[in-house]
Amino acid sequence: MAAPLYTATSTAWGGRDGRVVSNDNRIDLQLSMPKGLGGDDGPGTNPEQLFATGYAACFHGALKAVARERKIDVTDSAVTVSVSISRTDEGLDLSTRIEAQIPGVDPATGRELLDLAHAKCPYSRATRGNIAAEVTLVDGDS
Repeated sequence: MAAPLYTATSTAWGGRDGRVVSNDNRIDLQLSMPKGLGGDDGPGTNPEQLFATGYAACFHGALKAVARERKIDVTDSAVTVSVSISRTDEGLDLSTRIEAQIPGVDPATGRELLDLAHAKCPYSRATRGNIAAEVTLVDGDS
């Protein structure tokens, strides 16, 4: 295994109805169980929201990197990641939907950039083959 460039560490107490704190205290969040999973939909966040947030930021970074390599301006781009949890015969499974808006870039180039970003993004690479993932280029007006 390669030497880490950076390591993030967080600790959770109480599972989905508890609290999560990063070792540097930059994250200190209450967790609440969503109604869809049998909870009370309390004021806290949940693991799926945290995963979607991290994945969106990481994927957008990968998109910007591959665009920069090709000298394509993606200044006004945005990436939205939806993380779903579903019950299957094996238990609970995750799936993701990645939607990217890349204004000013033609659809064929946008699709190429998304494919390259999906190949480069560490979150995409870590989950590839483990969870269903859909990557979509959406109109900037959507």
